[in-house]
Amino acid sequence: MTEDTQTPEPNGTVADAVEDNWVDRYAPAFSRPYLRLSRADRPIGTWLLYAPCLWGLALAMLATDSYGPSDAWIIIGCGIGAFLMRGAGCTWNDISDRDIDGSVERTRSRPIPAGQATVRGALVWMVVQALLAFVILISFPTTAIILGILALVPVAIYPFAKRFTWWPQLFLGLAFNWGALLAWAAHTNSIGPVPIVLYCAGIAWTLFYDTIYAHQDAEDDALIGVKSTARLFGENSSKWLRFFLTITIVLFGLAVLLAASERSVLSLTIAIGGPWALGWHLTWQLTRFNPDDNDGLLKTFRSNRDAGLIPLPFFAIALLV
Repeated sequence: MTEDTQTPEPNGTVADAVEDNWVDRYAPAFSRPYLRLSRADRPIGTWLLYAPCLWGLALAMLATDSYGPSDAWIIIGCGIGAFLMRGAGCTWNDISDRDIDGSVERTRSRPIPAGQATVRGALVWMVVQALLAFVILISFPTTAIILGILALVPVAIYPFAKRFTWWPQLFLGLAFNWGALLAWAAHTNSIGPVPIVLYCAGIAWTLFYDTIYAHQDAEDDALIGVKSTARLFGENSSKWLRFFLTITIVLFGLAVLLAASERSVLSLTIAIGGPWALGWHLTWQLTRFNPDDNDGLLKTFRSNRDAGLIPLPFFAIALLV
């Protein structure tokens, strides 16, 4: 398959799955519908959930000027947790949207509308993933555990947001960037201005990339009455994307300044390079934005994996100087 939206293939491949993904090639047949519910064949969402965790941990290490073996576990634990909670959240999303997905070209091949999985089976699978994630969560400090439990609120609300607001992408941002708070708390066992500002920066980033993503479904969404920022902004989407880009970088830069204010000038300068480099990548994405090119929209959206990872080398170097 190519990366554009297509009709489902006989083997059950989802329309927007990554070409030659491991689920379709290697996973046992009985497991494929459940792995597809978790979007394991479309890993970009896990990266988008994981990146804010890494940002939060990196800024916590910069702020405290400390790092050690426990931080290695935070990196690993957040990575596994991002995969599991993204899977649980997507499974919940597909359960909630089972009567909508069949009316949208890109989503009608998902396991529930395609008849590959039952709602009961999906519910069991969702609970299994959430429980496994909870096992990881309880290895973190108390503040992080509390934040991890509270994260279930925006996750539960998000699938319904497009029914009552034109800003469902805002609710996705609230859910997807929670890791910035959690990872900071996992390192410091506290919360404060830095992770809150970083969290807001992540929400603006989500509004940027998910508005791009939502343009793929704008026509179908209009037919069935589903709301999105893509439909709300319409021809003004480029201006709004530029606004979200600016807010992302300004808030991200402010979070870095707050976290690294006590460090050397060299360390602070290098750390600021992280948001700066991210800004250039988002600017490049904006130049590629074409609401009428679904292939290009999906590829640009997926490039946010790289966008989320770009600041990390800057933070690592800043921590060492």
